[in-house]
Amino acid sequence: MLTLRSTSPLSLIDRLEQQLSHQLQTSERVPAAEVHETAEAYEVVLELPGVDREAIEVKATERTLVISADRRSHRQAHPSADQGAPASEGSPEGSAQPRKAPLLSEFRYGTWSRSFRFPTPIEREQLQARYRDGLLTVTLPKAHKVSTVTVQVEG
Repeated sequence: MLTLRSTSPLSLIDRLEQQLSHQLQTSERVPAAEVHETAEAYEVVLELPGVDREAIEVKATERTLVISADRRSHRQAHPSADQGAPASEGSPEGSAQPRKAPLLSEFRYGTWSRSFRFPTPIEREQLQARYRDGLLTVTLPKAHKVSTVTVQVEG
């Protein structure tokens, strides 16, 4: 026996939205970046809102920049905050309510690493990194190497 199943366009859209939402929640996210180049240097800017400066690690090799960071939730970063949370409205003064898990959280926590490879060598010793207002800016001066060599001709 043949069974016909009819679905409305709205139910297809709802199912697609659920699948996309699930995929976004389970996929790895790395911060958005911009890379600029001048005659003297490369500049990499990453969006890192909510990341502690101490949790950011910047490493460089001859042509590669690797940036790693760890974004912890407020509960992970400050476990004592659970005991010292302010009293909620309607509760007697002095009775602290423990902080509860959120009903909904779209924040991304965890550790990630991102690398950038450059076409020319960089001066690793002159690397500069600044973190302000949720933006990490790394300046990588280009290496200036003499590529010509004079060889004494023997004869």
